[in-house]
Amino acid sequence: MSVTAPTLAGSLRGELIGPDQPGYDDARRLYNAMIDKRPALIARCVDVSDVIACVHHAADQGVDLAVRGGGHNGGGLGSVDGGLVIDLSELRGVRVDPQARTVTVAGGTTIGEVDHATHVFGLAVPAGIISSTGVGGLTLGGGIGHLTRTYGLTIDNLIGADVVLADGRLVRASESEHEDLFWALRGGGGNFGVVTSFTFQARPVSTVVAGPMLWPLEQAAEALAFYTEFMATAPEQLNGFFAFLSVPPAPPFPEELHLQKVCGVVWCYAGPAAEAEAALAPVRKAFPPALDGVGEVPLPALQSAFDGLYPHGDQWYWRADFVETIPEAAIEAHVAHAHELPTWKSTMHLYPVDGAAARVAPDATAWGYRNARWAQVIVGVDADPANAGDLRDWTVRYWEALHPYAAGGAYSNFLMDEGDDRVRASYGDNYDRLARVKAAYDPGNLFHVNQNIKPS
Repeated sequence: MSVTAPTLAGSLRGELIGPDQPGYDDARRLYNAMIDKRPALIARCVDVSDVIACVHHAADQGVDLAVRGGGHNGGGLGSVDGGLVIDLSELRGVRVDPQARTVTVAGGTTIGEVDHATHVFGLAVPAGIISSTGVGGLTLGGGIGHLTRTYGLTIDNLIGADVVLADGRLVRASESEHEDLFWALRGGGGNFGVVTSFTFQARPVSTVVAGPMLWPLEQAAEALAFYTEFMATAPEQLNGFFAFLSVPPAPPFPEELHLQKVCGVVWCYAGPAAEAEAALAPVRKAFPPALDGVGEVPLPALQSAFDGLYPHGDQWYWRADFVETIPEAAIEAHVAHAHELPTWKSTMHLYPVDGAAARVAPDATAWGYRNARWAQVIVGVDADPANAGDLRDWTVRYWEALHPYAAGGAYSNFLMDEGDDRVRASYGDNYDRLARVKAAYDPGNLFHVNQNIKPS
């Protein structure tokens, strides 16, 4: 038998798509168009039974198995050449308990769908910055977003998960059930099974004071130095990621700034609106911005603000690191490469991961860099495949110049397919424990199309 065995189709309620079917190319297309994979079969699972059938089939037939949620994965690890893809895009839904402030989310749901369901109750789950991102992949990698300093990583708000294991069993992982698995799921990626449902603790967030402040690139060195010092003592209600970017050529940005290379911070104050002015006053006083777009907005509007800039189908190349300090030499290297942004969509982001996220012990979850202050990511992005080489070259040059100042590993959701050493470095002291949990729950490494942790 093989991955194309007709017995699999007979076990599914969802659609099974192969290379000979008209919708195959659309079904296999990934968010990152630089990655082009041709799976033998794509199973659009509509329930847990479908997922179990696919897991059994892959294990029985010895075929490579990939799991796809929202599909944003930079390295395209939600798909696999010649193997079977469990596509969770039809397994979606959100159930909110406003009294308990809990949110249960099906495995294929997107951030935007969670925001839509929770916002009406004045609640939010801390998660991401682009609403089309899949909740599953984002959560399993850790989950950085606009609320990280205030309420922690997405995994810090996870209270339970339903998981289909490599042997086809469905188990519940939480602080009181399969505790070792629950520990590993919080940052260990898709190594341990297919998560069909997540339960989160929601937070009381509705309207935030948020938006960009932009400065000319000529002020970038001073602005970045100020930002690093300012954030060290900023209230935890204030989140803000630093970026080098080109001003998007569209409203609401004024035409005179379109396509100018600038630096900026996208702020999000998640406390009382009346206190936001005081929190941001030192920034406005020290560095009056060329554009100040900060104002009161519903959180879902902020979460979806970048969707139009980064639709499915662009070319992406990523490099990332965790960062503890940004010395003067690192600032100089940042500014030099910012002047060379290869396309207007290419960028560098420094996401703060201190505050509430840093108060969690380094060994409390699989996320191993609680002492880092930032998760840094450099991305070359463009719609034109002809620019793929330039995107990669600039990204790698930039990363190589900054890596000597980094903490060692990187946020796994920002990694490309970079090999075992980078995976090990990104989990640090937690790697060996992750390998033991992997051996307990997936000793044959069925779930290996990911940032793979080898069973010990």
